[in-house]
Amino acid sequence: MDIARTPASPDGNPEMADAPVQTPAPPAEIFRKDYKPFAWRMPNTFLDFQLGLDETLVTATLEVERNPVAEVSRTIRLNGDGLELVSLHCDGADCEGHTMDGDDLVISLSGDSHTLTIVTRLAPSANSQLMGLYASNGMLCTQCEAEGFRRITFFPDRPDVLSTYTVRMSGPKALFPILLSNGNRTDSGEEGENHWAEWHDPWPKPSYLFALVAGDLVARVDSFTTMSGRKVDLAVWVRDEDLPRTEHAMESLKRAMTWDEETFGREYDLDCFNIVAVSDFNMGAMENKGLNVFNTKYVLADPETATDGDYDGIEGVIGHEYFHNWSGNRITCRDWFQLSLKEGFTVLRDQLFSQDMGSAPVKRIEDVRVLRSVQFPEDSGPLAHPIRPDSFREISNFYTATVYNKGAEVIRMMRTMAGPERFRKGTDLYFERHDGEAATCEDFVSAIEDGAGLDLKQFRLWYSQAGTPRIKLDSERSGDKLELTFRQEVPPTPGQDTKQPMVIPLKTALFDRGGGEPAKESLVVLDSAETKVTIEDAPENAVLSLNRGFSAPVRIERDIAREDLAFLAMHDDDPFARYEAMQDLVVGHLVEAAGGTQGDNSRTEAEDAIVQALGAILTDDRLDDLMRGELMLLPSVTYLMEQLLIADPALIHAEREALKAKLGASLGDSFKALHERAAAVPFAMDAAAKGARKVKSLALAYCAAADPVRASQMADEQYDRADNMTDRQGALMALCGIDSPERTARLLDFYERYKGNPLVIDKWFAIQASSLHPQVVEHVKALADHPDFTLKNPNRVRSLYMAFAGNPHGFHAASGEGYRMIADLILALDPLNAQTAARFVPSLGRWRRIEPKRAGMMQAELQRIADAPKLSRDTYEQVTRSLG
Repeated sequence: MDIARTPASPDGNPEMADAPVQTPAPPAEIFRKDYKPFAWRMPNTFLDFQLGLDETLVTATLEVERNPVAEVSRTIRLNGDGLELVSLHCDGADCEGHTMDGDDLVISLSGDSHTLTIVTRLAPSANSQLMGLYASNGMLCTQCEAEGFRRITFFPDRPDVLSTYTVRMSGPKALFPILLSNGNRTDSGEEGENHWAEWHDPWPKPSYLFALVAGDLVARVDSFTTMSGRKVDLAVWVRDEDLPRTEHAMESLKRAMTWDEETFGREYDLDCFNIVAVSDFNMGAMENKGLNVFNTKYVLADPETATDGDYDGIEGVIGHEYFHNWSGNRITCRDWFQLSLKEGFTVLRDQLFSQDMGSAPVKRIEDVRVLRSVQFPEDSGPLAHPIRPDSFREISNFYTATVYNKGAEVIRMMRTMAGPERFRKGTDLYFERHDGEAATCEDFVSAIEDGAGLDLKQFRLWYSQAGTPRIKLDSERSGDKLELTFRQEVPPTPGQDTKQPMVIPLKTALFDRGGGEPAKESLVVLDSAETKVTIEDAPENAVLSLNRGFSAPVRIERDIAREDLAFLAMHDDDPFARYEAMQDLVVGHLVEAAGGTQGDNSRTEAEDAIVQALGAILTDDRLDDLMRGELMLLPSVTYLMEQLLIADPALIHAEREALKAKLGASLGDSFKALHERAAAVPFAMDAAAKGARKVKSLALAYCAAADPVRASQMADEQYDRADNMTDRQGALMALCGIDSPERTARLLDFYERYKGNPLVIDKWFAIQASSLHPQVVEHVKALADHPDFTLKNPNRVRSLYMAFAGNPHGFHAASGEGYRMIADLILALDPLNAQTAARFVPSLGRWRRIEPKRAGMMQAELQRIADAPKLSRDTYEQVTRSLG
C-alpha cells in the first residue's frame, strides 16, 4: 500500500505537466530518531464532496488546536500533492498568512484554536496513479494509504494525527446512486437530479484510513450479531453482473468476525460493515474504517471462474482487512517506521485464521514458501532492511515482504515462546493499553513481555537487524549422549556490517530410525553466537527433526546423510518438517548438479533416493491429498538460486526439469493411477475434493515432463471433463508448456469461453506468461499487443508481466530479451502508475547473484531506467539502490 510521487500537473495527470521534469534528486532521508509529535491536534474534520467524474470540489473544514505535548509552532503545515487550491479561510475570513512550500500549504496561526476551510478542485478521471480520489469504470473511489489523502485536500497527512470525520457527499443520482464513506450513515436526501448522504465515523482515525465510494453498485446484504448482542449490517457492494459471485466473500467475512471474537476477544464496533469491489486497484485491499475497498480479485468467486487458490485467497484477504479493525485502526501507527506494528501482527492473525478454516499444515507450508521466495531474497539483496527501519526516503518502498511476512514471523516467534494462552494475555494487554492511540512496535513488544511474562530485551534485535540468520549445526555422539552445537550468524546487509546474536526458538524432536517412537518435541532457544545442547539417552540411529513447524525464519545448514533426509521425508510426524526434508533432499541434489560438484554415482544415488521418497508419498494412505500435494512440489528455480552464491538460472532450470522428467518416468504408473483416482472424485468444496484437484494437476505436470504426447492427451481430456476452474486451469497450464495442437485449441477455447470476465482473462494472460514453452518470450511480446491488454489496469499488467518476471525460464533468457521487456515496461508504466512500475524493479535488482553474462545485461537495463528523464521518485530510488 504505497504511493507514487510522480511530479504532476494540478489535475493529477503526470503527462500534462506544464514543464519538463528531470529525474529527481534522491529525496531527503527521514530518520525514526527525529520523530516529533505534530504541533496541532485535529479533533474534528468535516468534508463536503460535490462529486463528478471529471471534476470534484472538496470543501474541508478542519478544527485545529495546539497540541499540549508538542513544541509550540506559529504555523501549521498541511501536506498536498498536485492539488488545485480554490479558496482558503481561517475562522470564516480570508486567510492572508499562507504560503506554498512545494506542494504543501503553510498557514500562520496566532491563536490556540482555529477553524480552517479549504476548497480544492480534483480531476478524478485524470488520476491514473489510482491514489487519492480517482475514477474506475464510471465510479469514484479512494485509496489513501500511505500518503494519498494529500491528493484530496491539504491536511497533516501522517498517521499520528487522529481526527473524527463527518462526510457529506452529493452528486447526480443517475451516475452515483450509491454513496458510501467511513462509519455509520446518519442522513440522506435528494435535491432534484442530485442526491446526498452524510456519514459519521465516531472513532478517531488517521487520514490514511479515510474512504469514499460513489457509483452504480448493488449489494449482497446480511447481518452479524456480535458477542455482546449488537446487530451489525453487512454488505458486499459490486456491479450488478458480479453479484452472484459474492457469496463466498460474505461468508468469509462472517467467519472472520466470529473467529476474531473467539480467538482474540475483538468485537466489531460500528453499526455496519461495507466491502466494495473495485476493478482498478493497486493493491489487494484496504482496511479503511468500516468501508473496506477491495480489488475484485479478492471478492468475486464461483467454481466456474475461480480456482481453489482463489477461494482461499479471498477468505484470507477479507480476514486480513477485517482484523485490521483492531490491529491497525483502533490502534494505529505512530509513524510509518512502525508499519510492521499493524501489518506484521495482522498478517499473523490472518494466517492463524486461515489455518483454522482449512488445513493448518498446508497453510503453514504455503506461508513459508512465500517467505522464502520473496522475503529471503529481499533480505540477501540490495533492498534489505529491518522490519522496523531506522530511516527511509520513500515510505512506499517499505511496503515489503520484510515488513509484512517477516514481521508476522517475528510475532509468531513470540507466540511460540509464550504459548497461545500467554500470548493472548499479552495481546489483550496491548489492546487495553493502546486503544485509540497511535502506537509503536515497542509498545506491542512491551505488552507481550508484560502480559506473557517473557524477557524480550534481546529479542528486540529482530526489529532492528536486517538479514536472515544462518544456523550451522554440528552433532557429535559421546556414548548414549548426543551433543549438538548450534552456531548462528546474521550476514552483513546494506548499512549493517556487524550483527549481534538473535534470540531464535527452534522446535526439535529426535527420531529412532530403527523404528522407535519420536521423542517429545522440545523447544531450544538460541541466544548466543554458540549454543550447546546435550540430549541424553539418544538412540544409536537417531535422526534429528529440526525447526519443526518453521518455528524461526532462519536458514539451517547441517551435514545430514541423504538416507536420514529420505527417512524424515517418509516418516516425520511434523508436516512441515516432513515437507522440509523432502525439499532438502531435492535441493541438495539440484544444487550439487547445478554447481558441477556431483559425480555420476552420486547423481544416481540422489535421484534414486528422491524417487523412493516420492514414491512412498504418492502411496501413503496416512496422508490427505492436500498435504500430499505439498510434498509433491519441487523447489522453485528462484528458491534454488538462493542456495548458490552465484547462480546460472538456465542450468538450474535444466537440472530441475531433468529431475522432474526422471520422476515422471520412474513413477509414471503411480502418477497415472493418482490422476485417475483423483479424477473420479466429484466436485465439492470440502478438503478431500480440493485435495484431489490439487494432486490431479500435479500428477499431470510430472507426466508432461516425462511424456509430453501422453500428457497432452490426458490434459486435453481433463480440460474437456472439467466442471470447475481449478481443473480447467490445471489442464491448460500443462498444455501451455507443450508445443502441441491441443495447446492452441484449448487456449482459443478458454479465451472465447471467458472473454467477458476480466479476472479470468487475467488468468489466461498469466498462464501463458508463466509457461515452460520454448517460445514463451515471443508469446509474451504478442500478448502485449493483444486488444485485451492495457497498461491502465494493474491486475492486467501484473497478470502478464509479473507472471513473466517470476518465470525464470523466460525472464532469464540467454538473449537478455526478458530483462529488456521488463525494463521497457517499467519505463512505459512509470508515468501512468509509478506505484505499480516500481514493483517490477526488484526482479532486475538480483543481478549480483546471477552469472556474469546475465548479470551484466540486468545491470545495463537498470542503468537504462536510471538514466531516463522524468522518472518517478519511487522507481528512481528502487533502481539506484538496486544498482548500489
